[in-house]
Amino acid sequence: MKRTDKEQLVRELKEKIGSAKALYYTDFTGLNVKLMTELRRKFRKAGVQYVVIKNTLALRAVNESGLVGERLKGPTGLVMARDPVEAAKILTEFAKANDARPSVKGGMFDGASIDAAQVKRLAAMPSREQMLAELGAGLQSPLSAMLGALSGPMMMFVGALEALKTQREGA
Repeated sequence: MKRTDKEQLVRELKEKIGSAKALYYTDFTGLNVKLMTELRRKFRKAGVQYVVIKNTLALRAVNESGLVGERLKGPTGLVMARDPVEAAKILTEFAKANDARPSVKGGMFDGASIDAAQVKRLAAMPSREQMLAELGAGLQSPLSAMLGALSGPMMMFVGALEALKTQREGA
C-alpha cells in the first residue's frame, strides 16, 4: 500500500474507534472464508464492525484516538462496537461453536485495557433490554404490593356492607 492509502486507512479506523465504546482484538487463525463471512454477517446484523488490518496500522489508529494500545502479534481482527455486551456475546458464542475461534486477545472498554477473561464476563451479562425489564419488574413489585395493601381495607368495608345488607333483608 502507498503511504497516503495507509494514512487514509488509519484516519478512517481512528474515527470508527472514536465512536465505539468497546474495541476487542481477536486472532482469527484457523477460520476459513465461509466462517469469516458468517462471523461478519452476525456482527453486521448487530451493528458491530469487524476489520482485519495490519497490526502496526491498528496500533497507530488506537494510539491516535487517545487510547494506549497493546502490542499485537499474529493475525488480528478488530471488533468495534457501541454495545460492548452484544459484541462480546457474538464473539463468545461464535467461538464456542467453532473450536474457540476466533480467540480474543484483549481489548479496550471505555478507555481502559481489558483481557480475554473480562470479555467473557461481559458476554455473560444480560442484554440491555433484559436488564431494563428486570428493573421495571423490580420497581413494579412494591407498587403492586402497596396497591393490594391499600385496597384490602376497602374490600373489607364492602364485604361488611354486603353482610349488613343481607342481614337486614333477612330480618
